[in-house]
Amino acid sequence: MGVLTGGDEVFCAGADLKDLEALAAEASGDAGPLGFTRLAVSKPTIAAIAGYCVAGGLEIACWCDLRIADVTAVFGCFERRFGVPLIDGGTQRLPRIVGLGRALDLILTGRPVHAGEALMMGLATKVVSQGDALRQAVKLAHTLAGFPPECLRNDRRAVYEGLGLPLEEGLKLEARLGADTLSSGEPAIGAREFAAGKGRGGRSR
Repeated sequence: MGVLTGGDEVFCAGADLKDLEALAAEASGDAGPLGFTRLAVSKPTIAAIAGYCVAGGLEIACWCDLRIADVTAVFGCFERRFGVPLIDGGTQRLPRIVGLGRALDLILTGRPVHAGEALMMGLATKVVSQGDALRQAVKLAHTLAGFPPECLRNDRRAVYEGLGLPLEEGLKLEARLGADTLSSGEPAIGAREFAAGKGRGGRSR
């Protein structure tokens, strides 16, 4: 499990536009200009966001699986006004999170999106009180870490690897990864716990 966070007033405002030469040099790299945005990880990641989450910062947040924002959070493709492209995955991940129409709205206009609207469009997973984003993100990470790990990772993998596949191929992928999980022994342990009365009615195991 991983939690990414920034400061109390700015999550991340992206690259240093005073050094465009370095940005251009890093644009073609395998990892992405911000260092990791073209890399994939096998475990869930959560962004804890306060204040400005713009330009490359928004792309970092979109790299994460979930985004916990406090009420001060502001999202946006602010690089639009300076003629700097989205090159840390934003053009690919943002539409997958909020849909094509909303993504184009943000990408083409560069307008600010405050926490409430971000929640409404699905960009923010949850909005919390000021100063509470990191605590809530860590709490969520602990919850996820308490679930059987192979099942969690394989279901997450099925979602990401299935994006863009025809439904028939996606179902085959899900079946293959599901079979791997079923043969791992985790579901048998969970079934015994359920039979013993644990976790029923949505309660923790």
